[in-house]
Amino acid sequence: MTAVKLEASFREMRDLEKLRDWFRECPGALVAFSGGVDSSLLAFISKHFLGRAQTLAVISASPSLKLSDLDEAKDFARANDLSIRVITTKEIENPSYFNNPTNRCYFCKHTLYDALADLRKDYTGWWVLNGTNRDDLGDYRPGLKAADEFQVRSPLSDCGIDKEGVRELAAYFKLQCWDKPASPCLSSRVPYGEEITVKKLRQIEDAEALVKDAGFPINRVRHYGDTARVEVAEDLQAKLAEIRESITAGSRKLGFAQVDFDEEGFVSGKLNRVIDGINAEK
Repeated sequence: MTAVKLEASFREMRDLEKLRDWFRECPGALVAFSGGVDSSLLAFISKHFLGRAQTLAVISASPSLKLSDLDEAKDFARANDLSIRVITTKEIENPSYFNNPTNRCYFCKHTLYDALADLRKDYTGWWVLNGTNRDDLGDYRPGLKAADEFQVRSPLSDCGIDKEGVRELAAYFKLQCWDKPASPCLSSRVPYGEEITVKKLRQIEDAEALVKDAGFPINRVRHYGDTARVEVAEDLQAKLAEIRESITAGSRKLGFAQVDFDEEGFVSGKLNRVIDGINAEK
């Protein structure tokens, strides 16, 4: 990625103008906050245009969120003087979620937005916002249906800002998350149809931390029963081969009986290929 910019480009100025116009109508914002670059930028921008008193970043300490991501989100809020509220959601107790259907994300977001709707009772007139960007609208994201049902608003996508635009704006404001790798929920590492448990999620989190500490900051550990399948960037496969034994030993200490190394390398959303296959058969 490019270095942090000191001056705004024409595109960034245009996007900021669109966001400024968008927020003119917003009386106050409850931001669905995860610590990722999209929701972090949104929380920052909301405070930028509305002020601290009219912006509350709300993050759920769900078992599917990495503890390290929760800590980083809190650090981001402190560094940028954001009001933050940590809530607890219990989607993991809902069979519609933990049975892990292909629309699992819908039930997760439904639980989150239901909690935000309840919180909104204390913030009369405020809007609930999420960090959906324009590119997300073309992905498989069942959670968007839940957002529609709860009338959650998406200023980034409304203003036509894509993933690249989000990172450019975050870099312009010198936000520490501007180049943070995507970190989807831990449940996304479990193949559809296989039950999600807190134990599995903690195994995944610890295994990915193990691989990260070995020199692979971008990685995924997919959970296949008692088997961990490790993915790192394709150009780092040779480096990974040199330390397979230590990663295997460490993963076995976490409870995995077997460790496989995916020769294709890291591919974001790889488990969603089953969705593409189902759609192709229709």
